[in-house]
Amino acid sequence: QVQLVESGGGWVQIGGSLRLSCAASRTVFNFNTMGWYRQAPGKQRELVAGFPLTGSRYYADSVRGRFTLSRDTAKNTIFLQMNSLNVEDTAVYYCFAKRTIEAGPPDYWGQGTQVTVSS
Repeated sequence: QVQLVESGGGWVQIGGSLRLSCAASRTVFNFNTMGWYRQAPGKQRELVAGFPLTGSRYYADSVRGRFTLSRDTAKNTIFLQMNSLNVEDTAVYYCFAKRTIEAGPPDYWGQGTQVTVSS
């Protein structure tokens, strides 16, 4: 079963904005951490942002100040607002949910959504 459903990707001009959404079941939404990884062409997958139940949100240095995580508890959905997009942001973005804070991979992944930034 698909536990995380992503939407909001697409094509945008340099300097533009997109908002990604990731809808979860109630149980998965209450896991320790949700967020996004991304994988650009020819690059390793990297953690972009994470939203723990407690504590501060995490942002990769490359996106800090431009990307913002938020959540809508009523809809069991998290959002990634992406502003001032540049070519280096082009990637497939994967929503994730991790049950605990302990080391290990995420428990669930979204299907991935393509973000393409160009002139």
